[in-house]
Amino acid sequence: MAKATLAHLAVPGATLALRVTPRASRNEIREEGDQLRVLVTTVPEDGKANAAVAKLLAKALGVPKSRLTLIQGATSRDKVFRIDP
Repeated sequence: MAKATLAHLAVPGATLALRVTPRASRNEIREEGDQLRVLVTTVPEDGKANAAVAKLLAKALGVPKSRLTLIQGATSRDKVFRIDP
């Protein structure tokens, strides 16, 4: 699958709901309908998977990682990130 480019979603103040799959075979973002699925190779311990998701998402959005805030789902597979101005 082609690499997801999500620059059209990089609106300050917007929230992005996504479903995360840790311990995947590769890092990837997929648009499945109106939901984003993020696959990361890291394990879900001590926030490592959340950091990997934020890094991958920031790269796909074309924004600095510091502009992404995890506002829901720190210990869940379903997460919500906010894009800060």
